[in-house]
Amino acid sequence: MLELKNICVSFRSERQDKVFGHTRQQVLFDVSLNVKRGTCLGILGESGSGKSTMGRVLCGLLKPDSGEAILDGVSVYASRAGRRNLQNKLSVVFQDYTTSANPRFRVKDIIGEGLTVRERREGGRLERKKEMAALLELVGLPADFAGRFPHELSGGQRQRVAIGRAIVREPKVFLMDEPLSNLDAKLRESMRFEIKEIQREYGITVLYVTHDQTEAMTLGDRIVIMKDGFIQQIGTPQEVFNHPANLFVAGFIGTPQMNFFDAVLTRTGDKYTVTAYGTVFEPDEEKQAALLANNAQSGAVTLGVRPEHIMLCAPGAANSIKATVDVSEMMGSSIHLHTNVQGKDVVMVLATVDLPADHNTGFRYGEEVNFTFGGNVMHVFDSETGKALT
Repeated sequence: MLELKNICVSFRSERQDKVFGHTRQQVLFDVSLNVKRGTCLGILGESGSGKSTMGRVLCGLLKPDSGEAILDGVSVYASRAGRRNLQNKLSVVFQDYTTSANPRFRVKDIIGEGLTVRERREGGRLERKKEMAALLELVGLPADFAGRFPHELSGGQRQRVAIGRAIVREPKVFLMDEPLSNLDAKLRESMRFEIKEIQREYGITVLYVTHDQTEAMTLGDRIVIMKDGFIQQIGTPQEVFNHPANLFVAGFIGTPQMNFFDAVLTRTGDKYTVTAYGTVFEPDEEKQAALLANNAQSGAVTLGVRPEHIMLCAPGAANSIKATVDVSEMMGSSIHLHTNVQGKDVVMVLATVDLPADHNTGFRYGEEVNFTFGGNVMHVFDSETGKALT
């Protein structure tokens, strides 16, 4: 339905070269992706990663230096017809409510703008009162809110109006650029649920731009992870979490972030072992097969293990590593244990129900613990390129 082909974007640099004048700084490099109809694509990255620039290209606000944006088989930037096609089928909700709506208008007037767009497109008058009541109910607002001004609404209610204004146009594509970042944590959670429900009910294709991995993971059917203008990985939330393509994705996805150890990979025939802190670990069959498929050779590697996959064990147990407790954070159902292993931070997430009675409320500073992990949860990365080998 929606496709980007080899998109490159650059901006004029503020710095001026004495010989060549103003130079251009490239912010998107050969970006290609496609979005299936009726799905949600999360576009995730840190500030400066290029995610918002990609969003601007997708919604027709920024013509790329090269490449194509295609909606329903029509190139967006090749002609005026392409832009009209996009304008008729796409609605946008921005981070700042005032970007999406005039703060001097009443709610009924703000939503009415979207109804006007529909009337022009469909060539007839709509039953505005009926449409307004149904729309306000859909976004969880009482009918009498139609006469209110934005300053009379809370932050969450304003964003509901902005979403309603976008939905009432009955778009085919919905671009949301950091729509929940100004809301408190509890409200963000409820709004995520509402957005997902609306997307499923109407079958709208959603492009969700965010720096918040929780929003991307919970809303996205697939996720695009950006860094420095390059796509690092595209996949389902499960794929990017369980099979990160490289060190950046592995460290970016997951809270707390993945632990990384300097390690040595040893290949003996078609079998592999990984040694970290003098302890030898054997990857499971799936990891062995991946290492073999990548023709991994003996040498230095980076070993990654997620905090929730680490288990405490008895002193002297096989395949165990000794650590010293720095900080013990009680999180209710779990304890986040920050430890030190030969000068390196190692974080563990331990379920309180699995801990003995003397530790289910926390650990003492300086206390020694031993931990291990299974061969099925190990991630092995090339230390030089950062590429995943498992």
